[in-house]
Amino acid sequence: MNAVDQPLEPAPAKKKTPERDQEGRRRLRHLELLLEVTRRMASYGTLDEVLQALVEMTTTELNAERGSLFLNDPDTNELYSRVAQGNIQREIRILNTSGIAGYVYTAGEALIIADAYADDRFNRSIDEQTGFTTRNILCVPIKTVKGEIIGVAQTLNKRSGKFTRHDLNLLEAMTSQGTLALQSAQFIERMQAIRRQEMEFIDVVSEVTADIKLGSLLQKVMGEATRLLNAERSTLFLNDEKTSELWSEVGQGLESVQIRLPNHLGIAGAVFSSGKAINIPYAYADLRFNPAFDKKTGYFTRSILCVPIVNKHGKVIGVTQVLNKRGGPFTGEDESRLRAFTAQISIALENAKLFADVQNMKNYNEAMLESMSNAVITLDESEKIATCNAAGLRILKVTPAQILHQPAVDFFSGSNAWIQEKLKRVGETQTTELAMEAELMVGEDKLSVNLTALPLLSAEKKRLGSMLMLEDISNEKRMRSTMSRLMDPGIADQMLAGGVDALGGKNVMATVLFSDIRGFTTITEQLGAQGTVALLNEYFTLMVDCIQREEGMLDKFIGDAIMAAFGIPVGHDDDADRSVRTAIAMIRELWNWNKGRVSEGKLPVDIGVGLNSDNVVSGTIGSKKRMDYTIIGDGVNLAARLESACKQYGAHILISEFTYKQLRGTYYSRELDLVVVKGKTKPVAIYEILDYHTEESYPQMIDALRHFKSGLVKYRQQKWHDAKGEFGEVLALNDHDKSAKLYIERCDHFIANPPGDDWDGIWVMESK
Repeated sequence: MNAVDQPLEPAPAKKKTPERDQEGRRRLRHLELLLEVTRRMASYGTLDEVLQALVEMTTTELNAERGSLFLNDPDTNELYSRVAQGNIQREIRILNTSGIAGYVYTAGEALIIADAYADDRFNRSIDEQTGFTTRNILCVPIKTVKGEIIGVAQTLNKRSGKFTRHDLNLLEAMTSQGTLALQSAQFIERMQAIRRQEMEFIDVVSEVTADIKLGSLLQKVMGEATRLLNAERSTLFLNDEKTSELWSEVGQGLESVQIRLPNHLGIAGAVFSSGKAINIPYAYADLRFNPAFDKKTGYFTRSILCVPIVNKHGKVIGVTQVLNKRGGPFTGEDESRLRAFTAQISIALENAKLFADVQNMKNYNEAMLESMSNAVITLDESEKIATCNAAGLRILKVTPAQILHQPAVDFFSGSNAWIQEKLKRVGETQTTELAMEAELMVGEDKLSVNLTALPLLSAEKKRLGSMLMLEDISNEKRMRSTMSRLMDPGIADQMLAGGVDALGGKNVMATVLFSDIRGFTTITEQLGAQGTVALLNEYFTLMVDCIQREEGMLDKFIGDAIMAAFGIPVGHDDDADRSVRTAIAMIRELWNWNKGRVSEGKLPVDIGVGLNSDNVVSGTIGSKKRMDYTIIGDGVNLAARLESACKQYGAHILISEFTYKQLRGTYYSRELDLVVVKGKTKPVAIYEILDYHTEESYPQMIDALRHFKSGLVKYRQQKWHDAKGEFGEVLALNDHDKSAKLYIERCDHFIANPPGDDWDGIWVMESK
């Protein structure tokens, strides 16, 4: 410390003492800061902690608003950051050649940028995503002792003044001081990740060898494949040799429906036919990829890794496909790990098939075990009651002494003699007998039961006796009867199965659907009363089928209009998507129906559909003499307004911004307008769904959507002539686009009558 203290001694004879004194303090602060970096880095054990601490120290010391530290990922050639102050708290990834950070990484040259937006290398996308405004930047490469660049550090927006050369030297020194800790933390994290992956793989292999049920086995393996490869979805396709098709009933996030496709088409078909793995980083750029399934489900496939499943004889029996790795494309390591999975799957499949053969021989045991919550009664060869479980004693209201060892013909007598007839037929035919919603008298009470009577056979197919299973459905039948008066039976069954008490009023999130026939008055005048009723019955049948396929609730018919809701009385995670798929199906069904009507010389029918998602009040509403299960609220009214607005915009399906934000699927759509509906003051963005269109009904739709979007942006910027040109391009592609015509008329109006600088682009709807 003497060397440091000496310049601080009084020296009145020297004029430069204050400058030397300041320089000494600066150097002392510099040394203390580097020691503090070393001390803090040594106290952290994880990469996240090291990154967080280093960014905090550099940002604070340089008096900046925000800091980030990017490390290079050699597997993806990306710079990634897990640490950033301000609004961004997620991992950011950019190409290691992109932006200021990419330039510093590739050039190895530190930069001081006084005006970020004036620099061509600056990437504005992060600012646009976060709303943050970058003014100035200080960015330096992070180098190892050997001079290897492993990342970059940057600080943004110095709070007072601009970044200086001193700031640059300080940032370089601090990052160099922390480089060893960064490398160590990276190495430890990489080793931990590898060890964790291997341990997880061992666990999965253990589960595969332990589980011999085919359905649960595939779900388990594919779930682990999705997780271990950090993907969004996975599917296992098996080959059906009889039909030469690949089929699947498993997959993360897919509905439990069987998927079938020819075993030589698509990516899966190519892998099955060739027996070679395929790794596609960009699915839509590969001609072998079939986007039809994406369009059907609303899913968007980015990357694909598909490998063959080969059994122990070297025969390809299927393929395993994993979609959309998070953070980039699939790597060679991912392919190796998936191959290991498929090797285990092939072994497990053989075991599962053997187990299924054995399981078929024990169905009567499984049936008995699965029915233990119901009455289970067994009879011996002499037709005497041998056993009765606790549920049977409760349902029949007897004690063991009153039923056990009693002849079945005596116990099931009188009004219950029909049971003895069932048992007799089982004994004669050795087949199962069923009775659904049958009446069973228990004392003075009349129960409604489902009965199953089946034979008990030995391995040699010799008769051992019979078994009765009784399910008491009395309460459910009464409740179903009551609820079926309020709603369709399918919804009533769901409520009973889910135990949902929806008879009282409650606030629920739901998506409301309104549809209405265009020009209905004209149609009724031509058809007359009987023709109108016949048309409506046929039309409502088609539309209600579309609603119920997506498990929506038909609320009511209002003349020729339909009101339905998704999310009540039983909600789903994707009710908004269900409503959109329903609306698309309604238009498509209507068009197919119209083809037949036109061929018969009848008028075609056209409709508009409005969708809105909001909290609504649901419950049974009405008087003591008449009640309906329905919904009310502003969300219902907005859906009705959107349906009516379809006429103004020439649209078939309009949805509110609230429904649009909840959509999980990908649909052809466009933002139409920002409107204030009648009776309201707050503007709502509305979108048009166009997924029902074909190339014939809307040619070159993708190009038209691009021009429309550009035109809307220019329209809201009051660039009337530019906007009019874009909308004109839309009409050049499809001269039936009424929305484009509407905006051209608006542009002409505003060219003649400029709205002023305070114009906000909102359109007020005067009609309902």
